[in-house]
Amino acid sequence: QVQLVESGGGLVQAGESLRLSCAASGSRVSIYSMGWYRQAPGKQRELVAVITIGGSTNYADSVKGRFTISRDNAKRTVYLQMNSLKPEDTAVYYCNVKDALTDYWGQGTQVTASS
Repeated sequence: QVQLVESGGGLVQAGESLRLSCAASGSRVSIYSMGWYRQAPGKQRELVAVITIGGSTNYADSVKGRFTISRDNAKRTVYLQMNSLKPEDTAVYYCNVKDALTDYWGQGTQVTASS
């Protein structure tokens, strides 16, 4: 089993920045990708950004140019730098790690950008 511990959420004003971190511990599975999803009230969970173990990245159109995903393979940690936050970015953000067979999820961290 893999455990994911997220940190870095909070309440900010629109236009400000936050940095999320997610550290994987437990079973030394072969991680294929690490990423972030978010879920706003009344909406489905959606992909925010993902980075493969090889470094390829993919972003939701709504966050391109504002958010940056990065990872430290040795620490098995993924980061999400969120700049120029907008009220519509308000959601619970979930860390996701994939190996060949399984999705692992963090407990979620609240991000609120007030106008």
